[in-house]
Amino acid sequence: MTRDEALALLHEYTQSDSLRKHAYAVEAALRAYAPRFGGDPDRWAVVGLLHDFDYERYPEPPEHTRKGAEILRARGVDEEIVHAILSHAEWNEIPRETPLQKALFAVDELAGFIMAVAYVRPSRSLAEVDVRAVRKKMKDKAFARAVRREDIIAGAELLGLDLDEHIGWTLAALQAEHERLGL
Repeated sequence: MTRDEALALLHEYTQSDSLRKHAYAVEAALRAYAPRFGGDPDRWAVVGLLHDFDYERYPEPPEHTRKGAEILRARGVDEEIVHAILSHAEWNEIPRETPLQKALFAVDELAGFIMAVAYVRPSRSLAEVDVRAVRKKMKDKAFARAVRREDIIAGAELLGLDLDEHIGWTLAALQAEHERLGL
């Protein structure tokens, strides 16, 4: 599946601007990580775009991801992509073994959290966000309450990275796409 095809599918199933921006953020982070872990940036970007494409229509587990997998398989999408998307949801109980599966899990919550940190900045700009600001907000349990901090920490460990390095890498990927993310 090409990026254009993935983008069209995302837009077909996802009307929410914030969910689309989350997909763009995860896409950017995965594209940035792909060369570091021997992956194909275009393929990893497709996974980032599609990892939650079914969420608006099927928000409840286990339908979320499983209905999306059915749709992707019906469209002939490669099983590696489908399997990676399924692996990011705990209820599917799929071990995260490949670099792509690990990276998707690692950036999913973190990308959303970084965007939330930018949203509360006076300028609403990713340029004002740094690793220290993200770490500080992680300690504030009232901030972005739905984001599982333990998943952010586990994601860095899964990639074999220091948490600050993981935050910095993901932040840089999002900062490079600040215009598309509206931040």
